[in-house]
Amino acid sequence: MLYFSEIKGKKVISEDHVLVGYLDDLIFQASEFPQLTKLIIRLPNSQKIIIDIDALIKIKHDIIIKKKYNLSKLSENELYLVKNLLDKQIIDIKGHKVIRVNDVVIQYKESWYISGVDVGVLGLLRWIKLEKFFKNLYELFGWKMKSIFLSWADIQPLELARGQVFLKKKEEKLQKIRSEDLADYLEKTTIRNVKKVIDTLNTQYSAEVLQNLNINYQSAIFRSFPPEKAAQFLEVIDSDEVVDILLAVGYKKRQLIIPFLSESKKQEVIYLLDLSKTSIGKLITSEYFYVDSQMTVFQILNRIKTETTDFSSLNYIYVINQEKQLIGVINLHELLLQSNDVVVFKFMTQNVIVVHLTTPEEIVVKKMLKYHLVALPVIDVNKKILGIITLDDVGDFILKQWI
Repeated sequence: MLYFSEIKGKKVISEDHVLVGYLDDLIFQASEFPQLTKLIIRLPNSQKIIIDIDALIKIKHDIIIKKKYNLSKLSENELYLVKNLLDKQIIDIKGHKVIRVNDVVIQYKESWYISGVDVGVLGLLRWIKLEKFFKNLYELFGWKMKSIFLSWADIQPLELARGQVFLKKKEEKLQKIRSEDLADYLEKTTIRNVKKVIDTLNTQYSAEVLQNLNINYQSAIFRSFPPEKAAQFLEVIDSDEVVDILLAVGYKKRQLIIPFLSESKKQEVIYLLDLSKTSIGKLITSEYFYVDSQMTVFQILNRIKTETTDFSSLNYIYVINQEKQLIGVINLHELLLQSNDVVVFKFMTQNVIVVHLTTPEEIVVKKMLKYHLVALPVIDVNKKILGIITLDDVGDFILKQWI
C-alpha cells in the first residue's frame, strides 16, 4: 500500500537509468474500480507529458518506466488525482458533513488502483514530512494517531467535467443532509449527475432538493424528465414555484406536463399561470388563509390546525364577506389575544393595505416597507383576493434596486 504523498515528486527514471522527469500527478478511471491509467511527468524543463501506465515497471526509491513509452492524453471518464480528488470536498454521509481528501491510498493487485482516501490530520502531516515526528510525540503521552480512511467502495465520482467527487449514497443517510445544502452542492456539478442523485432519493425529498436549485438547473432537469415524472415531482412542490418552473421549461413542454397533475393541483397552477401575464402576477402565491367575517376565534383556530399544515408560513389571516370580497385582516398575535367566542369582525383591521395586478413592483416594495408588512394581498377590481405577494417574492427586485 502506498500513499500518493509518498511518491509525488519522485524521480521518474527509464529502465536504462536515464532521468525522464518527476511524478507530478496520476490519472485514474472514474469507476467502481478506479484503476490508474496514466502518469503525468514533469520534465526537467518544467513541461509535462502524459504516458500510459503500461510503461510503469515498478515504484521503489524511484519510479522506473520502460525505455520506450507512448505519450497519451486524458480520455472520457478519467480524472486527475491531484486536480480532481486531492484536497477536494466530499460529503461524509456518516457524519453528515463536508470533509476534505488529505491523501490518496494506492495499491497494486494485478493492476495499480486507488483503494481509498485519507481524510484525517495524518494525511496532512504526511505531505509536510512531519507524520513520524507527531506520531512519536503522541506516543510519549500514551496516545495514538490514526489515519481516517474512507474506502473507495464508499466513494463515487459525481462530476467528471469539473472534477467533483461524491460519496456513494444510501438513501436513508443522504436524506439526513438538509435539502438546501445538497442543492447547493449539486449546483457545482452537471445536470446529468444531478439527475443521477435525484434518482436515488424518494419523491418528497427529491422535490425539496429540486425546489432549492436555481431556475436554470430546474428548467433543464424538468425539460429532460418525461412529462409524467415531471408532474410527479411538481405535485409536491409549492404551486407558485411550480409556475416558475413551468414558465421556464417552455410552452410545449408545459402543455405535456400539466395533464398529468392532479385535478386540484392543475386548477391551482392554471389559475396562477393566467395571473403570471403581469409582472406582479408572476410573483403571486396562492398559499394564503382567509375566513368569513362571522367566524369566531375558536372556529378560526380549528381551521388553522387542519388547513395550514402544508403552509411554509402564516403571517396574516384575511377576512371576507358573503360576496367573497376582502374586508379585513388580522395577524396571529391579535387572534390569540381574543377570547374563543369573539367574532372576527369585531377586532379585525378594516383598512387593509392591498395591491393589484397592475401595481408596479417598486410600489409593492414601498408599501411593505412603509407599513412594516411581510405580505400583501393582491385583489381584482371586485375586491376579491387573487393571491398574496410576500417580501421574499420581491427579494430579487429589492437586491437590484437598493443593494
